[in-house]
Amino acid sequence: MSPLSRTSPLTADDPASAARAIDAARRGWAVRIAAGKGALTLLPIEAATAATLAAFGPDRILLSGERAATLKLTNQLAAASPGPVLIGFDPADGVERGLAIADPSLDLAWPMKGPFRTLPLADETCARAAIALARHAGLLPAWYVAENAGDAVETSAAAVAAFADPSRLAIAARARLPVSASEAAEIVAFRTPEDPREHVALIVGERDDSLPVVRLHSECLTGDVFGSLKCDCGPQLHAALHEMAHATWGVLLYLRQEGRGIGLVNKLRAYQLQDQGFDTVDANTRLGFPVEARDFGIAAQMLRLIAVPSVRLMTNNPEKVARLEAEGIRVAERLPLALPANPHNQHYLATKRDRTGHQL
Repeated sequence: MSPLSRTSPLTADDPASAARAIDAARRGWAVRIAAGKGALTLLPIEAATAATLAAFGPDRILLSGERAATLKLTNQLAAASPGPVLIGFDPADGVERGLAIADPSLDLAWPMKGPFRTLPLADETCARAAIALARHAGLLPAWYVAENAGDAVETSAAAVAAFADPSRLAIAARARLPVSASEAAEIVAFRTPEDPREHVALIVGERDDSLPVVRLHSECLTGDVFGSLKCDCGPQLHAALHEMAHATWGVLLYLRQEGRGIGLVNKLRAYQLQDQGFDTVDANTRLGFPVEARDFGIAAQMLRLIAVPSVRLMTNNPEKVARLEAEGIRVAERLPLALPANPHNQHYLATKRDRTGHQL
């Protein structure tokens, strides 16, 4: 029996049970997700070993709709609005075959995976919660499924939804923080009780009655810290701070949503696919993720907590304007952020322009 299953009892709908299931999945343990009278017992494919696979005894695999579309398991109508897909699986095929189905970086090494047998999906609510849980854990959105598996860490679709509910975000700490762009700056940290990721707001300049310049910046370890030339994230971060320093005041929201919400490891997998010739959009969908997996409700809640209901939004992405306004924040103006390309990110920037609607 896994140690997590012996911890103090939790109700299945408690968000803490989702946090416990996320930890279990990352460790390669089985989880059970319930919704109403339905339930799915699952083992994360990428964390499974030969021993855990044999003990689990799966007879199916659950894939995200995006990965299923890549494997040609959906028709055109379904692929336009993808939902999770179940296929049959024989555990005798082993972990290598299961991983080849889940991980697109192996597509060239395993070009002939089928034929697949698509099965009816009895409970789509549980299935969608499972795909969300994998993303929260930073795992590939692919699970082994067993009918009568034994011990598993229990949670529910409601708990998974509550775990990601931005309204539960609260201010944890704040302090003065002089930075190179402006000595007059304050840092504010936000978190929820279960999620270990802390989001941060940097308030630059002296607040007054004018509308602040606001930048929503998603975490990018490779660009922000290591100076990656594959993207424009680091230069955008520093340019935004300097633009705010020249305005009356501004707010930079640093959102812990690496790789447009798919996590660091999956972003590096997307880089592998880009090296094979796929652009950033196709790389994400081949991995089994939507093109845009970030939750802009988090940004809206952060702005509400620091009493900023209206903004001048610094972005080249009109979709950010729409998403923030849909969350209740008024965007009075969109301010473009123009930066030069380099030989390593030219194709990336062109893809953002041509396929995701970025504009100056």
